[in-house]
Amino acid sequence: MADREIRPMTVWSRPERGARGPAPERSRTEITTAALALADAEGLAAVSMRALAQKLGTGPASLYRYVGSRDELLDLMADAVAGEMDLSGATGGGDWLDDLVGLALQSRDAHVRHPWLADLDDRRGEVLGPHAIDYLDHVLGILAPAPGTAGQKLEAIGLLGALAVLFARREAGAAGAGGPSAQAAHLAAVAAEGRHPHLLAALTAAGAPPPADRDALFVRLLRRLLPAMLGQGEP
Repeated sequence: MADREIRPMTVWSRPERGARGPAPERSRTEITTAALALADAEGLAAVSMRALAQKLGTGPASLYRYVGSRDELLDLMADAVAGEMDLSGATGGGDWLDDLVGLALQSRDAHVRHPWLADLDDRRGEVLGPHAIDYLDHVLGILAPAPGTAGQKLEAIGLLGALAVLFARREAGAAGAGGPSAQAAHLAAVAAEGRHPHLLAALTAAGAPPPADRDALFVRLLRRLLPAMLGQGEP
């Protein structure tokens, strides 16, 4: 009883259909899939109950039989993306850092596939659906042999997610600006003007940038930051 009082009410707290009444014509999965397609094509702002109903060929009122509000729909969408993560790898038997980096790459790729997801992360609360909870438990299993406290491990998981969002946005921004090579050329030209001596010195010391690799910097940062957080951070 106490557990029910503490646990917040979510879309997953209710059965998908009532015990009485006619069999539902649709399912939450079908509605969520249509909402994902709409967001992928037109962005998060385009996802409304009215637009979704039109896409499904029904009336907006009928959707409220399955989803109580747009916020609940957004929760379902976020959890559906979490369900795209491959959690089939074993935990506790391999290299925890390798496994964690692999999941981080999956998370970044999910944000690249669904650019609206970062905006949703910014706007929604901390409602975790069943797939997201599975993911969290899986990552904690990977981190079981790693050093650090439980609090540090949860912070590391948060950092992993934040970096995935950051690099997905960076990739989208670079594509819009002509790619990394165009950005590097612009920065070098600005530094060569001589008004930014520290930037010029840093670029000169760094030398020519390596060929563009969408994974290299992301992986390098994770391999530096995650062990530092778990092995050297404050409890």
